[in-house]
Amino acid sequence: MKEIQIREAAPQDAEKILSYMKQIGAETDNLTYGAQGLPVTVGQEQAFLQDMRDDAHCVFYCAWKDGTLVGTGSLSGLPRRMSHRGELGISVLKAEWGRGIGSMLMDSLITYARSNGIEIINLEVRSDNAAAIHLYEKFGFQRIGTSPAFFKVGTQYVDFDLMYLDLRQPGFTPPVRVVHVRP
Repeated sequence: MKEIQIREAAPQDAEKILSYMKQIGAETDNLTYGAQGLPVTVGQEQAFLQDMRDDAHCVFYCAWKDGTLVGTGSLSGLPRRMSHRGELGISVLKAEWGRGIGSMLMDSLITYARSNGIEIINLEVRSDNAAAIHLYEKFGFQRIGTSPAFFKVGTQYVDFDLMYLDLRQPGFTPPVRVVHVRP
């Protein structure tokens, strides 16, 4: 495998991130959007990325392979009495599935959470997405319930599993170590 670099997204990455989102949206029905990507401008995405960088409880990582964006991972800390919690999102180009990029992003996000006061991480995943569920369970996430008809793709309703990772548990070490680079 060619070297993968994980680094925090910067505002200048906005255009590539939006293009990536259109590509992955067209490749899978596992995301909240399809081939159209998200309805945001480059300027709005730049502002979002800057806000993420400025908030110590949030991070947005990009996985780069030979200058190509091949994966993203985000951790969004919650406000007020929920400030010990964060919500996780992750995506990888379909051509790169099964090559360890998801694990590298997960390790980066969990390491960030531990270093920035996030003790519990939540996520939602399609109940039929066995590969993603396996990844999350490998990192210690547990299923805590199912949300019926969480998505509606065309005429099909799709259930999602709710999962969480409690980082207050002593002794858990993620299985991968990644070098983090900040531009």
